[in-house]
Amino acid sequence: MVVSALRGALGFLTRLPVGGDEAAWEAFRRTPVAITLAGYVVGAVAALPLLVPLPVPSAAALYLTTLVLLTGVTHADGLADLGDAAAVHGGADAARRREVLKDSQTGVGGALAVALVLVTLGLGALGVAGTRPRNAFALALAVEVGTKSGMAMLVCTGDAVHEGLGSALSEHATPTALLPVTIAALPALVIGSALGTAYAAPAAALLVPVAVAWLVGRWAVGALGGINGDVLGAANELGRVAGVHTGVIVWTLW
Repeated sequence: MVVSALRGALGFLTRLPVGGDEAAWEAFRRTPVAITLAGYVVGAVAALPLLVPLPVPSAAALYLTTLVLLTGVTHADGLADLGDAAAVHGGADAARRREVLKDSQTGVGGALAVALVLVTLGLGALGVAGTRPRNAFALALAVEVGTKSGMAMLVCTGDAVHEGLGSALSEHATPTALLPVTIAALPALVIGSALGTAYAAPAAALLVPVAVAWLVGRWAVGALGGINGDVLGAANELGRVAGVHTGVIVWTLW
């Protein structure tokens, strides 16, 4: 079940040619921990350029390029939609923000959100690439496990605002599913330690994205009435930025 769910998670969260069948999708949407497990695959593959002896800007650029090629633009699209909904002026109610959320055209709010995240992630990637290769790998891995655990946390604790991806993933999920999610995330810290990185930096890179996802979820409840696929995607993108920068800051100061 877990293996099939992981295949489904990779098929949905990445562009890897796996997990596209109905059985894998069904197993995935009933197994939130598969989201966290997929974070190990995404993080390890995306971090490979950081192990290559390249100039810092080149390693950072390859890291970002690998992320985009591996995960596609689905999460960034969710961030753009949420940025447009957040930019609605005045005392817009949840219904009005949901209307904006469903609009397929990207407005100024969405464009600004994506641009800001891309720039800040790039700056954070420079910081990660500037550490020792094994530290860079440990941080990049912890960040992806953290972002995916944040998504899993929203699935387990959030209520879907309408029929769609959010409801498909949260329909069978309960807060009790957070226990296996938490257990599955812990090896990211052990891997960091095995690579010679002190626990503090990987722990920060892991936990901060989860906190960001919680904040995004709280905002979504008040502004939209619940979560949906766009909220999950935005939590992933914002959590990654926060995790990268926090990990680098802690590694630098620790």
